[in-house]
Amino acid sequence: MNTQVTTVAAVQMVSTPDVADNLAAVRRLVAQAAGQGAGFVALPEYWPIMGMSDSDKVAHAEHPGRGPIQDCMAELARAHGIWLVGGTLPMVSPQDGKVLNTTLVYDPQGQAVSRYDKIHLFGFNKGTESYDEARTIVPGIDVGVFDAPFGRVGLSVCYDLRFPELYRAMGECALIVVPAAFTHTTGLAHWEVLLRARAIENQCYVLASAQGGKHVNGRRTFGHSMLIDPWGEVKAVLPEGEGVIAGALDAAFLAGVRESLPALRHRKM
Repeated sequence: MNTQVTTVAAVQMVSTPDVADNLAAVRRLVAQAAGQGAGFVALPEYWPIMGMSDSDKVAHAEHPGRGPIQDCMAELARAHGIWLVGGTLPMVSPQDGKVLNTTLVYDPQGQAVSRYDKIHLFGFNKGTESYDEARTIVPGIDVGVFDAPFGRVGLSVCYDLRFPELYRAMGECALIVVPAAFTHTTGLAHWEVLLRARAIENQCYVLASAQGGKHVNGRRTFGHSMLIDPWGEVKAVLPEGEGVIAGALDAAFLAGVRESLPALRHRKM
């Protein structure tokens, strides 16, 4: 990581079943983030569609390099001259009736430069709440990292947050990004503590971009998009509703944390 200070932002949404509405919302919110000086912007999981049923997203699955969702993200990165981590979108998978839940990264020229397919698929069953992403999603295989001007960025999505071994496999990162659609139930219990743990144990910044509110389909997501520094301090947070949080990645602060408490050098395994 070099000596610069970089402004990063996370977009929080309350996505609907209407892709066109979500595209309009993301254009507005990314413009807002860029207007706050952000050169690096992350979108939430499932931002293009939160359907009335889990299978609705299958009809909107795109092939690599073409489709209205990818066109929108490329256009936004290019128009605002930003690095854009595109939350997740449904991508065509090898299995009929299922998609890959994919993060695409665009550089300031609007070129797709990295891809990560969500590895860990959420399952939860408590009372009237029940989720099983494996019904409509094929899990990814490969760890996702890419190099930004300020250093290595690790890519993860939502439920991945519960698996610290994934983050160790990324190597030393300056920033970890976590697009999510945490349920309100699990978010209330675990969201912040897990995000802070990932920042502390990896001694890096964590930028989490979330769905946050009551959706048309009746689901309630937890929100609380946030930026956390390498010491584990929450630097910015948006509890619920549509909006943007922004803050600084300070290379000198990151280096200072690693120098004063060299935990990463002390690892034995």
